[in-house]
Amino acid sequence: MVVLPLHRCLVFRSLLHSPRGVSGSHAAKESPAVAWAAERGRQPVRGCLRLDSYSTKSGIAGVAERTLIAVKPDGVQKKLIGQIIQRFEQRGFKLVAMKFLKAPEDLLARHYHDLHKKPFYPNLLRYMSSGPVVAMVWEGHNVVRTSRLMVGDTNPAEALPGTVRGDFSVHISRNVVHASDSVDGAQREIQLWFDRRELVDWECCDHSNTYQV
Repeated sequence: MVVLPLHRCLVFRSLLHSPRGVSGSHAAKESPAVAWAAERGRQPVRGCLRLDSYSTKSGIAGVAERTLIAVKPDGVQKKLIGQIIQRFEQRGFKLVAMKFLKAPEDLLARHYHDLHKKPFYPNLLRYMSSGPVVAMVWEGHNVVRTSRLMVGDTNPAEALPGTVRGDFSVHISRNVVHASDSVDGAQREIQLWFDRRELVDWECCDHSNTYQV
């Protein structure tokens, strides 16, 4: 990273906005850092005053990763929706979709397809269709892995205090919330629960404070 004093930055800016750029005699007299700045075009140089309008684009890989979080019927009955949303907001993730619904059995059957041979599968579908759920899509860096840690172990008896299940659940059959277990799984589940038009792309005002490096 090149960090230069302010007067050098202003020289860079003047040259970059000049019709001649840094060609000819200017280029011959300037250091390799000037040539590097010219190649960067109009992008601001780190260490300089940011004279261009502030950009919230971070360039960090995985910032737009998304996961499905669903408050299950017992979580809704316990009136935990607001507290669960608050935890994800306070962590810094961005909500891009949410719906309150009583899930149809065919949707639940597709969602839990991998468990259809398990002995508890019929009871699972009965439980998940017993009342409304809140399905949400959250976006952020490593949101899938982080959400799993925030939610806690599937068995509440093994979930750590401070996790959703560790704080609000006592039995594996009523563990309050669902969280996608992988990036691929999250993509599949989001497509099941939401139409593409229901996912809202928007710029969060604290995005730069969270991700700008």
